[in-house]
Parts: sequence; C-alpha cells; structure tokens
Amino acid sequence: MKTKVAILFGGPSDEHEVSLHSASNILRALDRQQFEPVLLALDRQCNWCYDAHYELEDIDLVKNNYFQNASFVYLKKVAGGVQLIEIQNHLILSEFQVAFPIIHGEFGEDGTLQGILNSLEIPFVGPSLLGSAIAMDKDITKRLLRDANIPIADYITLYRHEELDYSFETISVKLGVPLFVKPANAGSSIGVSKITNVVEFKQAIKLAFEIDSKILIEEAVFGKEIECAVLGNTNVQASVLGEIITDAQFYSYDDKYNSIERIQTKIPAEIELNISEKIREIALKAFQILSCEGMSRIDFFLREDHTFVLNEVNTLPGFTKTSMYPQLWEKSGLPLPTLLTRLIKLAFERHSK
Repeated sequence: MKTKVAILFGGPSDEHEVSLHSASNILRALDRQQFEPVLLALDRQCNWCYDAHYELEDIDLVKNNYFQNASFVYLKKVAGGVQLIEIQNHLILSEFQVAFPIIHGEFGEDGTLQGILNSLEIPFVGPSLLGSAIAMDKDITKRLLRDANIPIADYITLYRHEELDYSFETISVKLGVPLFVKPANAGSSIGVSKITNVVEFKQAIKLAFEIDSKILIEEAVFGKEIECAVLGNTNVQASVLGEIITDAQFYSYDDKYNSIERIQTKIPAEIELNISEKIREIALKAFQILSCEGMSRIDFFLREDHTFVLNEVNTLPGFTKTSMYPQLWEKSGLPLPTLLTRLIKLAFERHSK
C-alpha cells in the first residue's frame, strides 16, 4: 500500500507564490511507486483548502488556480494518520500519513505549522517546532551561533520602541558603511535594504518595522555568496557547495524568484578544498546547534582572504526548478525523486523516536 503524503503549500506570507512553485515541482518528482500525493493548501487567510478533483498529473499550481474550486476543510487526528473533513457537510474527503510542508515564511517556517502537526501526531518533513522557531528569528540564531564561536557578521538588534535611540551616524561608526537592515523574522530577503546614507537608513528602518517589531542592522560583508544543503536527523550530511553570482547589490527576493535571468549559479563552487571542507563542517555544526532536523540550507559569505561568516539558515528552502537546495543535492549525487524519498523517510524516523 502506498503512503499518502500531504504536500502542504500556500500560506499567508509574501512567499505564497513561491510555495506554489515548490509544491508543483515536488508533486512532479515524487516517486509514485511508493507515495500517493495529497495536495493540501493554506490560503492567504490561513484556511485549509482541499480540492478532491484537482488534476495531479503535469500540474502548475500557479497557472491553474487550486483554490478556485477547493473546499474548506479541517484536520482530524485518527489512528494511523490525519483525515481532511469538509467543514460544510462534515464529509471525509481524504487522509494522509505524513506531511511535506513547503509553506515558506510566516506560519510555515516559524514553528506555527510544526506545532499544529505535532498536535496531530503526524510525521512531517523538515525541522521541529523548536528548530523552526529558532532559525526564523535571525537575532536568536546569531546569538546561538556566536556563543558556539561560529563566525557571523557584526550587528545591532533594534526593537520598535528603541527606534529613536539610534542614529545612522552612531551605528555607522560601529558597523561601517554600507549597512544592511532586515526584519528579524522574515524569509527570502523580504524587507532587506542596503543603505549608505541617513535618508536610506530612515526608509529601511520604516520598511523593516512594517514587517517585524524587531530588526537587525548588520555590517556589510563583501565576498562570494556560498550555500550548503544539509540533510539528516542524527547522521547529518552536507552537500557540495554552490555559489550565487549576481550583478545586483545583494541577492534580493526579486533576484531569487522574479529576475532569475540575472542570476548564475556555480555548483560546485570554485573554492579551495580546505576552505570548502571548513564551511561544510561549520554548516553541520550550525545545523545541530540550532536544533535543525531533516533539512536546511545554510548560507555563507566567503571573503577574499578566505575567512567567512554564516549569513542565514533556511529551514524550509525552496524546491522550485531554480532553487539551490535540490540543485546542490543533485550535484552531490542525490536526484530530486531520491531526495524527496529520503526526506519523507527521515520524517518517519524522527517520529518513531
């Protein structure tokens, strides 16, 4: 009997459409000999939606509106899995035994969804509630990494009630210019600004505080943008490294998903072997320090003098056709269908302990 896998996609964040692309790619690559996919969506208002008649072959969740004919459902824990119950008529529409969340950003990556899945006692792909919540908060992440002597960019944390306590002049003396301003809790470079003067500083602060009540102001680190994919629960593996090459000022959300023609990737990255091994070693260390499980993509900046800093940990990386996480494993000898199978098995492995 095939295992029913719920691919959870959508969500309220600005990465909603990216999630649809990721889910479409996962659906196409899933091993249908072992697994039966169940598409389960979360709309922008955080309602669970299910369409029992949606075509599961060669689909595109962006072009073909999944939500148009979907029914609102609630999730019910039963022996051996979770049922999808139609809210209006209380009919059982489907069920599943394991969840593959690919809801990026708010709700999907911050521990909220992981808590719901825990309450349903269902195995799920990706880090636990704790690991998700930690990695979503860039300030908490940096504190833990710093305590573990993992190199990070110098930064200041600023809360909304402290907004008037700091000036561009004061911060630039401490961190230099240019600076980066970013929300503490947001994904895929959303709300991130590169600033060089007081006017840009005020605009960037305003933008970041529209997204979160806590923001980070970071020093600029110049060098190669290097990414590493990590996979596993206790026996953890790191992929070959990849490099992001862009002519933009920094690798923004628009670059990642809307202007991919401006982006080049180099896998494996052209880095000296001993430096590559050090970065991969730090990626594995950070993965475990932050209580990550299943998967994460860990990003670095590599300076010309071969020193590096850990920039970001992404616990639910994209699975679009151009996303780095599946590409890195492809180049490491793990094609996407095999990778998806490994991730699902890791979910069951963690759940059984």
